[in-house]
Amino acid sequence: MPAVPKRRTPRGRRDRRRASSYPAPKLPALVPCECGEMIQPYHVCPKCGSYRGRQVVEVKEE
Repeated sequence: MPAVPKRRTPRGRRDRRRASSYPAPKLPALVPCECGEMIQPYHVCPKCGSYRGRQVVEVKEE
């Protein structure tokens, strides 16, 4: 007789095990900022210093 598991494998454990066989979704390389500059997603804009619509960094004008 073959080996039989004593307990049912939870969905979370099963899905975490299977997740490594699927490629991760690719994020877009660049997205437009409110100021029009193209930036990486989830990063502060180096031109205007904003993140998600809020001013978070003071930018020095040169």
